[in-house]
Amino acid sequence: MKVIIAGAGEVGTHLARMLTNENHDIILLDDSTDKLAKISNDVDLLSIQGSAHSFHDLKKTGLSKADLFIAVTPFEERNVLACSMASYLGAHRTIARINNSEYLKDNYKEKLKNMGIDELIYPESLAAKEIVAAVKQTGTRQMIEFSSGKLILLGIKVREDASILNKTFEQLASDNEHILVVAINRNNITIIPKGSDSIEAGDIVFFITTRAEQQHVFDLTNKKLFGIKNIMFLGGSRIAQKAVEKLGDQYNIKIIESSLEKCEQIADKYANALVINGDGRDLNLLKEEGINKMDAIVATTGNSETNILSCHLAKSFGVRRTVAEVENLAFMGLAEQMDIGTIINKKLNAASYIYRFTLNAAISKVKCLTASDAEVFEFIVKPEAKITEKAVKD
Repeated sequence: MKVIIAGAGEVGTHLARMLTNENHDIILLDDSTDKLAKISNDVDLLSIQGSAHSFHDLKKTGLSKADLFIAVTPFEERNVLACSMASYLGAHRTIARINNSEYLKDNYKEKLKNMGIDELIYPESLAAKEIVAAVKQTGTRQMIEFSSGKLILLGIKVREDASILNKTFEQLASDNEHILVVAINRNNITIIPKGSDSIEAGDIVFFITTRAEQQHVFDLTNKKLFGIKNIMFLGGSRIAQKAVEKLGDQYNIKIIESSLEKCEQIADKYANALVINGDGRDLNLLKEEGINKMDAIVATTGNSETNILSCHLAKSFGVRRTVAEVENLAFMGLAEQMDIGTIINKKLNAASYIYRFTLNAAISKVKCLTASDAEVFEFIVKPEAKITEKAVKD
């Protein structure tokens, strides 16, 4: 597949790395020669210096033969215009990154479709959904629903007191027929397990089960679920704001934000949150605002190191649920070793979402598994596909 990516920022470069591993023909377009040079040294792709909203520069990419055009510059107006221009020049399918949820409304999406924009991606909204899921589903590092909730994937950190430890999956299978372990993250290495493998203390284990059997998974891993009522956000970023919006009125929410102007904007926008102007790294401020009484801390300051350390600090105050936005991929392993809780990375979320459009299958969902280098797919089997010719075990 020929894929053209406009924008060599964090999402664009991560997606380019991901797709080159799949042997796609990748062309990366950006107006910064420095950004292009940086990724060209590491990834086998064709880089072209130019503007995403110039017909001349778009034509240089061979756009008329492109299967997919992806615009992920930091500017949504540029992305929307670039996709419209790319469609006009012959790109088979286009995807635009946006920063405004208004575009996702059905009546506007239809208008944009008429302009040549086939798909929209809002990374902040995807990350906010992950935060809400992490807050609501205690006991797990990650929860993903498939088939409208009929199947559930649970990512769980297994401790020393779990009854499931040190038993092979062959031994466990007879008593737990509705539970399947599909992946294990052990010391930052992803394992796709066999029947002779077993779970060790400290593993992050990914279970597939039904909603009726999920409590049995928690029993096997000795996870005690607890309610969440009081939530503190450190940083009033767009991700935090979307998460607050999705959480609704059933929680007591505090937001600590260092920018007074942003505090005023958030306070006017969200009546369900108490907004405090201050530095989330200020220990005295956190004590004054009752960090020890919080059920959950969500760190979304925009600085990965600050978010990791804030969640680590929150754990020391007895906060049971912590969620950190970690955008620096180099820090994700460190964050997991520090046992800070759920890790959110909008680049991985966005790349997973876009990735499914590069697959020659009816893909309904693609997700990166947290703290691992594995993806999970939900796809619809086509008639006469090879996978239908044998039993699953074969």
